[in-house]
Amino acid sequence: MTATRPSSDPAGLGPESVVEVAESAGQVQRPPAELRYADELARLRAADNAERPPGWVLSVQAARRFVVGDSKLGISRKFVGDPSLIERALITLATSRGLMLVGEPGTAKSLLSELLAAAVSGDSTLTIQGGAATTEDQIRYSWNYALLVADGPSPRSLVPAPLLRGMAEGRTVRFEEITRCPLEVQDCLLSPLSDRVLAIPELTGPESMVFARDGFSIIATANTRDRGVNDMSSALKRRFNFETVFPIADFTTELALVEAEASALLRRSGVTAEPRRDVLEVLVTTFRELRTGETARGDSMDRLSAVMSTAEAVSVAHAVGLRGWFLRGEPGTAEDLVSCLAGTAAKDNPEDLAKLRRYLAQQVTWRSGEQWQALHNARHLLPG
Repeated sequence: MTATRPSSDPAGLGPESVVEVAESAGQVQRPPAELRYADELARLRAADNAERPPGWVLSVQAARRFVVGDSKLGISRKFVGDPSLIERALITLATSRGLMLVGEPGTAKSLLSELLAAAVSGDSTLTIQGGAATTEDQIRYSWNYALLVADGPSPRSLVPAPLLRGMAEGRTVRFEEITRCPLEVQDCLLSPLSDRVLAIPELTGPESMVFARDGFSIIATANTRDRGVNDMSSALKRRFNFETVFPIADFTTELALVEAEASALLRRSGVTAEPRRDVLEVLVTTFRELRTGETARGDSMDRLSAVMSTAEAVSVAHAVGLRGWFLRGEPGTAEDLVSCLAGTAAKDNPEDLAKLRRYLAQQVTWRSGEQWQALHNARHLLPG
């Protein structure tokens, strides 16, 4: 059985054309990786002479270069982490096992799964977003009920979901936050992962079975804050290889990443001023200390229960830049940082705001620098 890609545009353009047209009109806020890095993927394919696993668009070596970068080919580094993690992940995807990426929130698990899918299949859009309301229909397939009533169960009335399409077309399926789904919903992956087949009992004959084509694989993600909410069954765990994505350990590397990502977001938001380096240094230092519970000089302090990840730091840096530019026509300052930090600290636990207030009152005074002083002086801007 084959699954066709449904067209969602009345003009008859395919999904790729719809995305490309919208992107050219400036309407797409975040195009998928295969569009953002289309030129790099094309260069890699042109220079790729290595053997490829069946169904892959790039070899393992070229896929690795796409993620970790290659200066000789002009390929940018897109994921900051251990390159051996990328190698292990790619080898897992070349086997019959699924790849499970686990780690703290904000450690770029979703970005990594997107990059891997784009490198392996040339398409990262077959995505399932896990949640309490996720159903098997959203994972496997559903029905066009008008055609179902008129004609009965048939391939024509079948509406393929990402899992069926990935199997029928030989592509990578991404399952984001799988542990947020109920256990019985997660277990619908058992047969596709072990037997490489998806049964459609409503149909008869050859159409009742969808066999996975070469290139089909599953990348799932789960953050360690949610593990235990809907923990995976032992049977499903055995069908995945687990890889942990750790936070960025090096300050300089994290600062460079926050600066690059925040600058790109600010440009897309119409801000022409680059973020101030000294403000970003204060921001990244603050996030790292509130995340680890230890200051740069080794003092112990209260950790926040809120997620103080690199991704959250990028979001705050973006907000600081927007606040400074659209309110005053200048780059954001440490005073803006205090206002933006309040929303980050108050998400999970009311005590986090008090911990942040103590940090600004006690752990900032001994620092040198204009922005550290401004951060301390603006502590009264915290609510409460």
